[in-house]
Amino acid sequence: MIEPERLDHFMARANAAYYASHDPFADFTTAPEISQVFGELLGAWAASVWAQMGAPDPVLLIEAGPGRGTLMADALRTVARVAPDFAAALRVHLIETSPRLRAEQAARLPSAMWHDRLEDVPAGPAIVLANEFLDALPIRQFEHVAGAWAERHVAGGRFVALPCAHASDAAPDGAVLELGEAALAWMASLAARLVREGGAALILDYGFTQAQYGDTLQALRHGRPVSPLVEAGTADLTAHVDFAALAATARAKGATVWGPVAQGDFLRALGLEARVERLAALHPARAAALVAGADRLASPAQMGALFKVLAVTGSRIMPPGF
Repeated sequence: MIEPERLDHFMARANAAYYASHDPFADFTTAPEISQVFGELLGAWAASVWAQMGAPDPVLLIEAGPGRGTLMADALRTVARVAPDFAAALRVHLIETSPRLRAEQAARLPSAMWHDRLEDVPAGPAIVLANEFLDALPIRQFEHVAGAWAERHVAGGRFVALPCAHASDAAPDGAVLELGEAALAWMASLAARLVREGGAALILDYGFTQAQYGDTLQALRHGRPVSPLVEAGTADLTAHVDFAALAATARAKGATVWGPVAQGDFLRALGLEARVERLAALHPARAAALVAGADRLASPAQMGALFKVLAVTGSRIMPPGF
């Protein structure tokens, strides 16, 4: 008989195997791969924040879950153009556990330093970027059945609900409650660092802004939804991010929280349309693709509303876009 495995343990094991052995960009496309403007705007955002921090030199520019390194490469190109002093002061640090992805990142960012965890990054003032990072961290799920809570485990490609002592407010029968302990622990560590060392973080991901019931666990293979419980390690497993819980965790550590706001509103506030218009004028052959990419990032019908943006600061910084 297969021993049931708690969902967060299953998800952590499955994603570790997946990222170690697969090219995730064969299965899904993230914002930096859709448009160069995404990374460029985040680079300009980081430059503005650095100036508000008092222009520390050196300063750590950290990205969690940097994918192929596309976002950071686009950001650095913009920083070199608009903020050369910041470009000279920054030191790039990447949080990545996959050897496969580290190799791709190194081709674009040869001067970067790599770490397995945020806690491994050296001390110092920092600007942290995390795009579609928290959604891949493991979650726990509880279901409310006949007036009691049970925790979901995985066995034989299906859920097995085992009784537990989880307590919460009254819930309707059949309700599913998700708990992203790993994401909240990461946020607690990040917020404490920013309060202690100084700096700011920008988190972009899909999720919700108020606590809610529902099963958001999903898996993609070759761009198509598949069961997240079968063939562990062959698909990317993700869940929606609870931004309200993240914000509460950051505030509990003494940090200041900005947002969350919709990604479309945030990118437009940073000058998305103006940048796309300029690029389209410079590269007429790419104009249609540039406009389509911007629409995909910002339109409420695509990524603009589902994706949220949250900023966390350790001091009196007023980050752009909020």
